[in-house]
Amino acid sequence: MNYYFAAFKKYAVFSGRAQRAEYWYFVLFNIVVTVAISAISAIIGFVASNMLGLAIGGLIDSFIKFVVTLLYCLAVFIPGLAVAVRRLHDVGKNGWMLLIALIPIIGAIWLIVLLATDSNPGENKYGPNPKGVAAAGTVTV
Repeated sequence: MNYYFAAFKKYAVFSGRAQRAEYWYFVLFNIVVTVAISAISAIIGFVASNMLGLAIGGLIDSFIKFVVTLLYCLAVFIPGLAVAVRRLHDVGKNGWMLLIALIPIIGAIWLIVLLATDSNPGENKYGPNPKGVAAAGTVTV
């Protein structure tokens, strides 16, 4: 959960590097929050359909789900983009490599492989390896 909030602390920081854990925990918590939003809006829609009728309850459910999901997506778009760029920096790639996902099927697979690849050891042109930096700020070997 610390990695999720770390992405928000570095809200629009596109420089530097991000560990695999930072990126994938951010993705995991985004999925969990999205499922929770869907579940809560479904419960609200179920209650509304019992109180107001099936058609209006379905509309209320769809509207709530749409609005809340849209607000959440807008809130996490920039931090998600920034953590993905920092993750690509960690494997030695430019942030523009995110656009590789625009190539149908192959591009998305290639991007997932890049995001799942282990860090470049040592320092690269984007900064020091975040794995080697301890909490106290000393480099471990």
